[in-house]
Amino acid sequence: MHALSDPIRLNIIQSLAQDGELSCGAFAIKVPKSTLSHHFKVLREGGVIHTRMEGAHRIVSLRMEDLGARFPGLIQAILTALALKDGADPEFRLPRSI
Repeated sequence: MHALSDPIRLNIIQSLAQDGELSCGAFAIKVPKSTLSHHFKVLREGGVIHTRMEGAHRIVSLRMEDLGARFPGLIQAILTALALKDGADPEFRLPRSI
């Protein structure tokens, strides 16, 4: 999946897995807004995230059910690999609500 081939997009996925839904402006990623918008678009078109409007804010969330149906275990494997890379707990588990 091309959408999962970029470190910035993996950072977005990791943030959403840890924090749940976030507004587009809530991500602590140091890139220009236009670059972040591009990465959201790639993830959205790849079926990885869902974006909805809430007032003047765009709220982003992972499409866990869809991804789990198409690629069982993929997001968990990605999050485990990212945790190992970051030196964090490799037993990171997605919240039950996801």
